[in-house]
Amino acid sequence: MGSVFIAVFLLSFLEPFAALNESMVSYLRIVWWAVLIGLLLGGIIDYFVPDGFVVRALGKRSKITLVNAVIAGFLMSACSHGILAIAIQLYKKGASVPAVITFLLASPWANLPMTVLLFGFFGWKGILFVGGAMLIALITGLIFTVLDRLGWIEGPAKDVEVENVSWERVKNFQLKASINGVAAGSVSLANMVLWWILIGILAASIIGAYVPEHWFMQYLGPDFTGMLVTLLFATVLEVCSEGTSPIAFEIFNKTAALGNPFIFLMAGVATDYTEIGLLWTNIGRRTAIWLPVVTVPQILIFATLLNQFAS
Repeated sequence: MGSVFIAVFLLSFLEPFAALNESMVSYLRIVWWAVLIGLLLGGIIDYFVPDGFVVRALGKRSKITLVNAVIAGFLMSACSHGILAIAIQLYKKGASVPAVITFLLASPWANLPMTVLLFGFFGWKGILFVGGAMLIALITGLIFTVLDRLGWIEGPAKDVEVENVSWERVKNFQLKASINGVAAGSVSLANMVLWWILIGILAASIIGAYVPEHWFMQYLGPDFTGMLVTLLFATVLEVCSEGTSPIAFEIFNKTAALGNPFIFLMAGVATDYTEIGLLWTNIGRRTAIWLPVVTVPQILIFATLLNQFAS
């Protein structure tokens, strides 16, 4: 996939594909730093953070574990595709699937930078987006906990003893060994997630270049059909939370409906095929399938309430 992406990118520099080139460059400018930070943090987690510590915080089947996952997501500053790398690394370290899913849903839209950005766009109504993201993340985590107990989703990647959590690599820090270790972890993670991210960028760039903006806005009304169309576009266009939030605000300006931009933001994380593909290949197909099944009805219900009472 990397070679296909490079070939299309080089082809886009030809004059007939100038619009595609502009779209691809725009998306790459949005996501490169977030993906890089995500891979770097994933490498740091892989090398420095003991498996037992992750299991202690995120590996238990309990409500407090889900709360820990939401808090961890809120403190992260990477966008959705940067968070993907971190979430997969946490799973490899022993985090439970419900905790990983909760972390994945809470982080892109409930994190600190996005909270500030959403308040800048939507004023006090931004709290509805952040609160809705946290609520859906927690409810989804609870449902996944039930699915886990029933054996309907995959289990943790490994079982780790947590009685004695050793931080030897932190205590005995060595610069050269640490750089090599973090780099090795980041490269290993990139091999798992990067090609899915490239698929998402390529698809979003093509749509951004060739789908007319007026058509895009015309069919995203506050009725049920408009919400379903918004859901479809969110599935394809979601590349980076900071990048798509201005589009969400533009939807709000054109439709005067608060629920539709919420769908665009939240459903992009829950139904993005790059994210589902990553879960499928790194955790399992059952987890990947259950993610949209559990989250989409919640998102549509919450968006309907926003359209009815908060717009």
